[in-house]
Amino acid sequence: MAVSRGGFSSRMGFIMAAAGSAVGLGNIWGFPTQTASNGGAAFVLVYLVLAFCLAYPAFMAELLIGRYGQANAVTSLQKMSRTLWQKRFAFVVGFGGIICAALILSFYGIIAGWMMSYAIEPLFLLANMQISADWVITHSLARNLFFTSVFMALTIVIIRRGVENGIEKWSKRLMPLLIGLMVLLTSYVFTLDGASEGLEAYLNPDVSRLLDPNLLISALGQAFFSLSLGTSVMVIYGSYISKKENLVTLGAQVTLIDVSIAFLAGLLIIPAMYVAQAQGVAIFAEDGSLISGSSLVFTVLPTLFDSMGGVGLFVALAFFVLMSIAALTSSISMLEGPVSYAVERHNLKRETATTVIGLIILLFSVVIVFNLSFMLDFVAILATQYWQPIIAMLCCVFVGWIWHRSELLAEIKEGNDEVENSLFWKVWPWYTKFVCPAAIAIVFIHSL
Repeated sequence: MAVSRGGFSSRMGFIMAAAGSAVGLGNIWGFPTQTASNGGAAFVLVYLVLAFCLAYPAFMAELLIGRYGQANAVTSLQKMSRTLWQKRFAFVVGFGGIICAALILSFYGIIAGWMMSYAIEPLFLLANMQISADWVITHSLARNLFFTSVFMALTIVIIRRGVENGIEKWSKRLMPLLIGLMVLLTSYVFTLDGASEGLEAYLNPDVSRLLDPNLLISALGQAFFSLSLGTSVMVIYGSYISKKENLVTLGAQVTLIDVSIAFLAGLLIIPAMYVAQAQGVAIFAEDGSLISGSSLVFTVLPTLFDSMGGVGLFVALAFFVLMSIAALTSSISMLEGPVSYAVERHNLKRETATTVIGLIILLFSVVIVFNLSFMLDFVAILATQYWQPIIAMLCCVFVGWIWHRSELLAEIKEGNDEVENSLFWKVWPWYTKFVCPAAIAIVFIHSL
């Protein structure tokens, strides 16, 4: 059966789509929160090193699997397999990544819906609709169901349009908007009292903490998760890349953009936290730990925006629109994994597959909403701390131990004839074979 798969029409299209997938709520809020909890600048420094020492090699492994296979995650991995047990193993790894992406999207859509609701609140306040403004930011079953459904509908609409007219087109629009909003907000926060103290905490490392085991493990985990590894997403995106493209430089560019946006997010969030603290909002407990942790975005920042008076409404609107965009650029990549599998393996039309799978994931999101107190954290931990690292580790195992070295080299040489003599080829194969699986295993064991 021949399926018209489509593909990225340009290098920039892939870079924006891949960066959009990697840059989500985890980068824009998770990275600054981790930074604030783990020694500030010391964490930033370790993260930057590990992003290129761990995340980039594993990222390259997934891209290469996809471009070699020119298919969904399962088919691509099976093309690399030579024996029956390898093909069965390939199915488990590929389909496991697809299920992982669906699980992440099921809880991610709920949180993204909250971001959308907080983005709408300033508009209601500007229109003097106080009751509606209160409703959209108050936890209730109706509010959670409504905004989760709206966010999932947006994701479905984009994926129904395919790779070039859906994923690529909207990534090219949303990513520059996201970066522009971050720069404007950061510039504004720098003008406020307390920002300089936050900037110093973010950029002045405590060298004594650089070898702190907990800091190292946290930075390793953040670097690993920041590139959407272990969800089949980058295998799929890799399959849409032209054979003429140089994957080594493409992968490095996406990694650099991802790390840069995480760093920029820290420049926004950390000073904003200290601005809030200067205005009397409690940020840190007596032992130095964050009081609200990951929920800080819904507690501290709205308080900060309220203290700004009239301009705070516009700042709040810009910030939560930014968060909603970041969520959407990630969610479209998560839905693409299951959709590409259904289209290519079961001969479904893209529009039908997208709608059906999107609604199934939404249905699971509804179940989580009805059991929010325990299911949200359970599904998030199951998918990101257990499932993701195992799948990413097994992808590295495939590339390092199952894929023949000659075939691997031939694939990398597509678009890069001189790679065999480069430092990348001298280091990356054994690094992916030994170091990456071991490092990912450390993160997994720590999560246990």
